[in-house]
Amino acid sequence: MNFLKKALVASAWLTVVFAALFSYVTLAQATELQDEQAELVSVPKEAAREYLQPRSLAAIPEGEFGDKVRLGYKIFVDTQGLTGNQVGNELNCSNCHMNAGQQANASPLWAAYFAYPAYRKKNDKVNTYEERLQGCFTYSMNGIAPAKGSPELVALSAYSYWLGMSGLMDKYQVAGAVPELSDEELVKGGKRADFPVPEAIQKALTVDQRAKLPGKGFPAIDKPKLAYSPQRGKTVYGAHCQSCHGDNGQGLEIAGVYSLPPLWGENSFNWGAGMHRVNTAAYFIYENMPFAKGFQLSNQEAWDVAAYINDHQRPQDPRFKGDVQGLKDRYHKHQGYYGEQVSATVLGVEKPKGN
Repeated sequence: MNFLKKALVASAWLTVVFAALFSYVTLAQATELQDEQAELVSVPKEAAREYLQPRSLAAIPEGEFGDKVRLGYKIFVDTQGLTGNQVGNELNCSNCHMNAGQQANASPLWAAYFAYPAYRKKNDKVNTYEERLQGCFTYSMNGIAPAKGSPELVALSAYSYWLGMSGLMDKYQVAGAVPELSDEELVKGGKRADFPVPEAIQKALTVDQRAKLPGKGFPAIDKPKLAYSPQRGKTVYGAHCQSCHGDNGQGLEIAGVYSLPPLWGENSFNWGAGMHRVNTAAYFIYENMPFAKGFQLSNQEAWDVAAYINDHQRPQDPRFKGDVQGLKDRYHKHQGYYGEQVSATVLGVEKPKGN
């Protein structure tokens, strides 16, 4: 009887332990699932906000860490200089992230770095910063992403981190050089509780606040009063965009080098890039285009010309496996033209997109 009693007590104890473990696992899974319910989105620009000001590039330190930062800058502004198949079009990172990735409201690197790791609906997982960069190579650059831990991704992460941390240190009066991080730490991104941050910055900003720095992304604008129209957009393009990007949208190429980027066709971003969404393109255009003369277009004009640009053929979405409609249903439930007919009024030829 004494043995049986001990066995029952042990059994009850194990039941409590397993119940506790089950609850812990369930809670952890629920937390993970909750993390995967929301994607980072653009928000309206707030008036009278101060934007982070990174240090001058001349302040990049000498030594191994500084060399990584400088290499990241070089890759960012001259992405075409990479060898192999890492870039499959005629774009550079700085074509969309203005002023070498430093301009507020043009998806600046200093804000993006502190927004990752983060969930992305595009691949349905939490992405580190280097995984986000890999996505840029795959979609925006229509290329083959460098491998994780590669010198290119480490350098781009170092440049992004240096811009952001130098700006935060100056804003919150933290003297000294930007703390150096290992390659393994750099590529993760700054949106994590264990990310090393000077005490003054920790006290001023939470992890979530650092992930939402003013000027981050492309600020959202109101939907147009009229449904956006590629036909009206063609007129806007001719008046405001054609002088730089050409009447055929292929940009300006001199001696094999594109000084102004192509907006559609085989040398532009592919159907998986975020910029092929009409709303994303409209947000970017309204804030930043025409080049150095932003805010010249009305809200309606920005939406219309974004529709015109994205109602053109471009390279296939790399996730395409032979089923345009299936890919459209899974990944393209947004404001865009993937899988639809090319407008005859725009190109003069009707052809299924995505083929």
